Amino acid sequence: MTRVTVWNEYVHEQEHEAVADLYPDGIHGAIATALEERGFDTETATLQEPEHGLTEDVLAETDVLTWWGHAAHDQVDDEVVARVKERVLDGMGLIVLHSGHYSKIFRELMGTTCSLKWREAAETERLWVVEPGHPITDGIDEYIELPETEMYGERFDIPAPDTLVFNSWFEGGEVFRSGCCYRRGAGRIFYFRPGHETYPIYHDEAVQQVLANACEWAAAEDGPEPSFGNADPIEDIDENDERSVH
Repeated sequence: MTRVTVWNEYVHEQEHEAVADLYPDGIHGAIATALEERGFDTETATLQEPEHGLTEDVLAETDVLTWWGHAAHDQVDDEVVARVKERVLDGMGLIVLHSGHYSKIFRELMGTTCSLKWREAAETERLWVVEPGHPITDGIDEYIELPETEMYGERFDIPAPDTLVFNSWFEGGEVFRSGCCYRRGAGRIFYFRPGHETYPIYHDEAVQQVLANACEWAAAEDGPEPSFGNADPIEDIDENDERSVH
């Protein structure tokens, strides 16, 4: 069974009644429950826990890590970020959600500012499926319509995705690359835009299905273990070379 650790900074839910009303168990609780109902083994972790709940042991047992953050990106310890990055490069999947585009881990893996334009006006969003054959779109209609969302608009300062799965249109006229797939080392990364804390985005069944599909896609695959460094030859060759300085 795929093991998913659902990480959330868990700040807005404790500071704003409107958010707590929407997510009484936290955004992490809502996501974890939705994934558990779809067959995943889920655990949660939050900013306030020792090592933000992302110890070496937790990450070693995690196939996919989901990441939601907004108000406290700067409070995430750099040592934990480095630990997560190492696990991603080693094969752990990473699903970055909504305002997690500004998280330390996403910016570290992208190598860019990950900046964008935004507007909070409870406007309609249509997430158009632009790669209908992709596993992340399995069971999803031609588009997902969300009646109230925060707008994110281009330019989104990210590297060109390996695969663009969703492209959003907003009622105010903007468009945005809302479903972006990447490969870093042996790890698969998916950025998924919807999820502002004051709207019930993670209660939407289509959004929950995308998250489940993304976790299945991002989970580490079985395969040959790559080797690095000095290598013995596969075929018989003369290895005597006096010019070597290694």
